Amino acid sequence: MRPCFIILDSDFPGSISARKLVIESAKLNVITVYGQQEAIETLDRFPHVDGVVVNSEMEGRLSCREIIDKLRSVRGDIPIVTVSASGHAPCDGEQFHVSSYDPRNLLNVLEKVEPECAHAIRHDDEKARQKKE
Repeated sequence: MRPCFIILDSDFPGSISARKLVIESAKLNVITVYGQQEAIETLDRFPHVDGVVVNSEMEGRLSCREIIDKLRSVRGDIPIVTVSASGHAPCDGEQFHVSSYDPRNLLNVLEKVEPECAHAIRHDDEKARQKKE
């Protein structure tokens, strides 16, 4: 089974499409959520996901740190990756941070979160190289 990640971004469904596409193009599974409470409820329903990707610049009723704490109250060992624009400070309490929206940076961090991601990503890269040849 391929790794699965919850992606939490803003309440605007169109704004998450690039990050979702990057992860799905690496042949990883994605559960998309658009609000903080929805992320907590989704993790409660799907506690065996491999991690959560959070837009650390997302506005909501909870701060980035508070959303991390809430997610960890559901599952204490859940790997959390925060993503922000270059130069934005990492969120306190995160395990992993991507300081740009560069797709390769995000995939590199996901490989650290879940080793099975590396296999899926490399397999996809190999198939793309073979098509070019």
